Amino acid sequence: MAAHDHIIMFWKYPEEGRVKTRLIPALGSQGAAAVQLAMARHVLGWARRAARRLSGTLEVRYTGGSGAAVEQLIGADARLREQGDGDLGARLVRAFEDAFAAGSRRVVVIGADCPDATDEVLARAFAALDEHDAVIGPAADGGYYLLGLTGVLPEAFADIPWSTDRVLATTRARLDEAGVTFLLLEELRDVDRPADLPVWEQARRHPPPA
Repeated sequence: MAAHDHIIMFWKYPEEGRVKTRLIPALGSQGAAAVQLAMARHVLGWARRAARRLSGTLEVRYTGGSGAAVEQLIGADARLREQGDGDLGARLVRAFEDAFAAGSRRVVVIGADCPDATDEVLARAFAALDEHDAVIGPAADGGYYLLGLTGVLPEAFADIPWSTDRVLATTRARLDEAGVTFLLLEELRDVDRPADLPVWEQARRHPPPA
């Protein structure tokens, strides 16, 4: 199998009351779920465009909902797979392992919460992987919106304090300890809190081309 580039979007099915809970005070459970779905479609649109430019492949790893329900909401052009069990680190390791086992050369995982992660950002991420072992897109909240690797690297996910503002710093420390070279992309903002909503309002005015 010829080596190829691979983009994976991690996404949680938009069940009301179970997604974007920090937005519920401002938007209500229905509104928060609607924003979560709209952002996922937006980010996936940019990922589709990047995959076409790279002649790469696209996958959505989801949690919650059924495959049929996910396909109905976001389409069937991307490969759909459940994230599976474990914490975020275990699920990320599994996604990278599966992608490299299938013949991927460079793999980039993105979240569905950062609407400014355009095809240009993804292109820069893949270009960085020509010179480095890893690439990270730092998020303003201390996490990351993107991670790219050229091979399986379990050290990047070991003992990470997920869902805290120490995710990025700890990940960088793990990579340094492993002797891994990496590049940081520009810092962007995830949309998780009411104060982040202007980021989404601005991004939605510039949707990915159909």
